[in-house]
Amino acid sequence: MSAFTLSRRSLLKSAAIGALGATSGISLIRPARAESLTIGIVYVGPRDDFGWNQAHAVAAAALKQVPDVTVVEEENVPETAACAQSMESMISLDGAKLIFATSFGYYSPFVVDLAKKYPEVQFRHAAPLWKEGDPVNAGSYFGQLDQAHYIDGIAAGLSTKSNKIGFVAAKPIGTVLLNINSFTLGVKKVNPAATVQVIFTGEWSMPVREAEAANALVDAGCDVLTCHVDGPKVVIETAEGRGVKSCGHNASQAPLAPKGFITGAEYKWETIYKDYAAKLAKGEALPNFIGGGFDKDFVQNTPYGAGATPEAIAAADAARAEVKAGKPIFVGPIKKQDGSVLLGEGQSFVNSSAELNATDYLIEGVIGSIT
Repeated sequence: MSAFTLSRRSLLKSAAIGALGATSGISLIRPARAESLTIGIVYVGPRDDFGWNQAHAVAAAALKQVPDVTVVEEENVPETAACAQSMESMISLDGAKLIFATSFGYYSPFVVDLAKKYPEVQFRHAAPLWKEGDPVNAGSYFGQLDQAHYIDGIAAGLSTKSNKIGFVAAKPIGTVLLNINSFTLGVKKVNPAATVQVIFTGEWSMPVREAEAANALVDAGCDVLTCHVDGPKVVIETAEGRGVKSCGHNASQAPLAPKGFITGAEYKWETIYKDYAAKLAKGEALPNFIGGGFDKDFVQNTPYGAGATPEAIAAADAARAEVKAGKPIFVGPIKKQDGSVLLGEGQSFVNSSAELNATDYLIEGVIGSIT
């Protein structure tokens, strides 16, 4: 973390500095020019993590190209009071009128409390946590990455030779389970004989466990690996080092696996960020929640790598076009892992539906336990 970052936090917390401003007539508030918009972005990890944080940083870079928009960023900010200090300094020192809080633990109580304190500032958080009763100047945004994982699954199913595919996952919560299930449906659609074996590490970022899980899956015969962890770098590099193929998550990991990378599931936060900036520039209100998948250009797949077969590319491209047009991914018959019926013949879940976002199970075809 830079000395400048530390000094900003120190300024904010220093009563002496505040007193100096009050007695000397020097103001610490430097509002943006009337015609410009300053946006603050806070990251829980490094911006170049090849994962969750990098996906947001890529969008921030695109946002910087928008005329009359200034972007201020801070990385490696923990999910503690430090994130509130960082966001508040962006408001007080930089004149930020929109704050993107990009980590799950930033929302409550930090975003909620700051939104109450600064009603003229808009706060938007990268997880679907906003609810009725929360401040009206706060909100959530999210992308249905399960749709892109479904496409990954189709490509993986046609790129495996062993019919064993490994999935390194962080925690068995709804979003993760939905991604595993959607990926598995893609695999099974094109390769019914294939299975997906999952290992949960228990943490969003635990490189040692991620490496152990990836190696264990390869040792078990998996010749394609994918994951849902904050920073997929370790999993993808381990796969490449072991000579097996891989599919990415969150951002592009293609440079890490020049021989085995197939494709990946990426958030396209740029679409949301630019839309918010445009609405504020026009004086329009921001929605308290926005979500979507391919239909809204909120998610995308990484360009194909050397690990993708021509057959896999053709099938994945065709499936993506169908999902973008609204064709459901979850179409019966589908059973849960315990054998109970999830969807009967002819039944389906609409993509991005509440039923899918409440996922608390794994489907048949997945090897591994939630508990």
